[in-house]
Amino acid sequence: MVSSGQYESGQYEQGQYEQGQHEQSYERYLGGTPQAERVLFERLARELMKVQAADARAAGAGAPARAQHAKAVLAVENARLRFRDDLPEDLRHGFAQPGAEYPATVRLSNASGIRQADAAPDLRGVAVRVEVSADESHDLLATNWPVSHAKDAREFIAFAKSMAGARTTLQKAFGLFVKLPLAVGLSTADRMRRNIRAATRHTVTSLAAETFWSRGAILWGSAGPVRYLLRPAGGAAPGPRPDRRDPNYLHRDLAHRLVTADVAFDLCLQRYVDEKRTPIEDGSVEWRDAVAPAVPVARLTVPSQDVDTAEARSAALRVDDLAFNPWYTTDDFRPLGNLNRARKAAYEASAAYRRGLRFRTEEPLRNRVLGVPVGAAFRTLNRAVPWHRLPLQLSLLNLVFLRKALRRFNLIDTDPHEAPPRAVPVPLAPHESLRTARSYDGTFNDLSAPAMGAVGAAFGRNLVPDYRPDLFDTPNPVTVSRRLLHRESFVPATSLNVLAAAWIQFQVHDWVNHRRHPAGTKTVEVPLPPGSAWYNTPGGPAEHVMRFAENEGMQVPGGRPPVLFANTASHWWDGSEVYGADEATARQLRAPDGGADLRLEEGHLPIGPNGVPLSGFTDNWWLGLSLMHTLFAREHNAVCAALRRTYPSMSEESVYHTARLVVSALIAKIHTVEWTPAILATEAIDLGLHTNWDGPPDSWLQKLGLWLLEAHSLTGIPKTLPDHHGAPYSLTEDFVTVYRMHPLIPDDFDLREHHFGQRLETVGFLDLNGGAAEGAIRKTGLANSLYSFGIAHPGAITLHNFPRALQKFEREGEIIDLSVVDLVRTRRRGVPRYNDFRAGLHKERIRDFEDLTENPETLARLKDVYSSVDEIDTMVGLFAENPPTGFGFSDTAFRIFILMATRRLQSDRFLTVDFRPEIYTPLGIDWVQKGGMNSVILRHCPELASLIPRSGTAFAPWRQVHPTSNGST
Repeated sequence: MVSSGQYESGQYEQGQYEQGQHEQSYERYLGGTPQAERVLFERLARELMKVQAADARAAGAGAPARAQHAKAVLAVENARLRFRDDLPEDLRHGFAQPGAEYPATVRLSNASGIRQADAAPDLRGVAVRVEVSADESHDLLATNWPVSHAKDAREFIAFAKSMAGARTTLQKAFGLFVKLPLAVGLSTADRMRRNIRAATRHTVTSLAAETFWSRGAILWGSAGPVRYLLRPAGGAAPGPRPDRRDPNYLHRDLAHRLVTADVAFDLCLQRYVDEKRTPIEDGSVEWRDAVAPAVPVARLTVPSQDVDTAEARSAALRVDDLAFNPWYTTDDFRPLGNLNRARKAAYEASAAYRRGLRFRTEEPLRNRVLGVPVGAAFRTLNRAVPWHRLPLQLSLLNLVFLRKALRRFNLIDTDPHEAPPRAVPVPLAPHESLRTARSYDGTFNDLSAPAMGAVGAAFGRNLVPDYRPDLFDTPNPVTVSRRLLHRESFVPATSLNVLAAAWIQFQVHDWVNHRRHPAGTKTVEVPLPPGSAWYNTPGGPAEHVMRFAENEGMQVPGGRPPVLFANTASHWWDGSEVYGADEATARQLRAPDGGADLRLEEGHLPIGPNGVPLSGFTDNWWLGLSLMHTLFAREHNAVCAALRRTYPSMSEESVYHTARLVVSALIAKIHTVEWTPAILATEAIDLGLHTNWDGPPDSWLQKLGLWLLEAHSLTGIPKTLPDHHGAPYSLTEDFVTVYRMHPLIPDDFDLREHHFGQRLETVGFLDLNGGAAEGAIRKTGLANSLYSFGIAHPGAITLHNFPRALQKFEREGEIIDLSVVDLVRTRRRGVPRYNDFRAGLHKERIRDFEDLTENPETLARLKDVYSSVDEIDTMVGLFAENPPTGFGFSDTAFRIFILMATRRLQSDRFLTVDFRPEIYTPLGIDWVQKGGMNSVILRHCPELASLIPRSGTAFAPWRQVHPTSNGST
């Protein structure tokens, strides 16, 4: 007895068969392991999509067709498969039982990826879906020649690429005799051409008279590997001599036959014998009938019918839209061998591309060719002159090539993937609502990969993790915090206001969150320096360790280090901090009658049982978050009201989801073209980020440069297609690290009213934290609170400026020092230390502490804390690094930013291909395109109009109202 598990390991112990008893290892993985082979097959799947695109261009079609078997000859939904009453005992397994009968869908086709006349030399194919139950079906695919022209997946794709778009005899000859040998070598190309000639030389007069072979093996339960074939039942008569003037004569032949009689095929199985005579891995070797006799096991019958009625044509269109895949089966009948293993990813990608669920963007040849020398020139130039010291146009072009390099080398997929492939049921089509609205949990943003970027998806990586348990406490993180991070005096960021600090925390809560174990259940213990003590819980004893909750890691196969963590937020820019990341939370936040509005109490967020308002994400709540959440909850309701006025027939559910799309996109735009240029205040960044959203400025020189080197940037990202750049979309642990910007938060706040500038009160951060925040905003008022934040500076992101309030505060029953937590989390998540971090982002390593800072006091402390520059913590190095002029954070951190800022937009379907009036409504698109942070503030606090900067963003310092002589200071 052979279990499916034995097959998954690549080993098969053959039982007692007629051919004798022996042990056989038959599955061999490209690259040596299933995981390595999966990566190769993913690349091949992308190559197959290129073939579809080339065929679509050659056919003059707007949308891609199937990569292979584009033209259906017959497609019916009412066929039947019945197993023989005398089914051999050893072949009875699962659905294969004597006399069992099942409905089946059948598609007969020509094999070419281009729809061409039936008389053209071609292979023919059949796809059958046997429907056992609502939860079980089996797809059988076969071709009218017993062997494949390709022995493995790489040869198959090479052939498909060589012949892609070939319609004329000359084009086909060029593909076969020039492109194919260049791809696979002369001898392999010769063998493949011989197989193709043999397979296509005979004239097919009727598909009812053809035999179709699987050409690859499948498992047949305990019987082991088999190949199958479908041969005409009862000696079907050949068709008449074809009329070569009729491009569809094969269809007409079948239609004529079915008017008067059934068309039937016998399903036969060939048993595995041995690797030499019946190989599993090599699809180009025939299993000869003399070695492996074909045993009839079932009959496939297409019943007599008129296939040209309107009803039959509708059924044929439905069948033509199906995606057949040999992996749509059960594990006991799973496909075997290299070609079959490749088919899962390849067929899924091809079907998703054809059905508009997956997209591809091809870099123009001129960009690829010119990019090589220009990229090399910039790398050489940057050894002497960094990008930010170049003239404007050169610096912009330098950033383009820096981003290209980061996309190529710094997108690492960490999400666990199945390897080897597993059998699966036929996937359900995405619900229609998911095409026009964001899901609650981030699923189905990419319709071809529903779990990508969703709640629970793993954080990716931009750098290979460096997991060093021996250095978790070296140097002591408490010492690092006290010597290098502790705020001795407030260092302001004078180009920004505190709204910028509140905004980035508002955004981070949308993007990332690591789940923690409940307090006191599984903790991290950090030893304190000698003579130190810490109170870990309110009212608890003084201890010689600092203790806080550990993150929950994901299960990692193979005993690898626990450096994989799930995001409890969705990775998408979907406003989940406002709306929630699950349906229950989202509905709780809506109007109680099921209306589209978010619940507000006289314009304020409703208060929850712990005193913290009800919103999508409320951890680490303070007044800055109250401001942002209140403002955008009001904005949501304003969008809802406008949609109702403009589209009175729109349902409340549609109003809600459309408003969420609009608000989420507006938030993304504000962050892209307002917040980021404010914190990275240079002309190059301002131009680059506006190009990201709106396209390049109207400069012929800049447009020419982009046309030659980066044509994709000639339009704003919202006018492009989704592109994950070779790695499934996710936010990364390295992204989390560079967004540790807690120094932005002041320790105290001067709250003033905006009419006369009078001070209302001065309070500390802890007075505005947690449940106290909502009381403060209601007491002070939204307009006064916004004004108070608008005229105050945040802290600079630098050493010696970590908020004191965050170095000892209570969270969920623990007293923590957040600066220590930040250091420890970064180390334990395997983020490389600073010098390795910058080297991994294509910056030169520092050799001495003096390369990092010229400040003598900081230099002395760094040398005292760290034994070498390679020990410097990532966060410490990022804070210590001297940033480019105008930058609010380091150039090293900026490397992660330039990669991920574009990626957050470019990967998101709702910010690219579906950012359009048909989805958002014309009003919604207009709301986003004309809106910004200033318009949001003024819509809800119009009295602040004279105080917001005339030019620039709401994140720059506001005009202050000075108290009159009668006012209070």
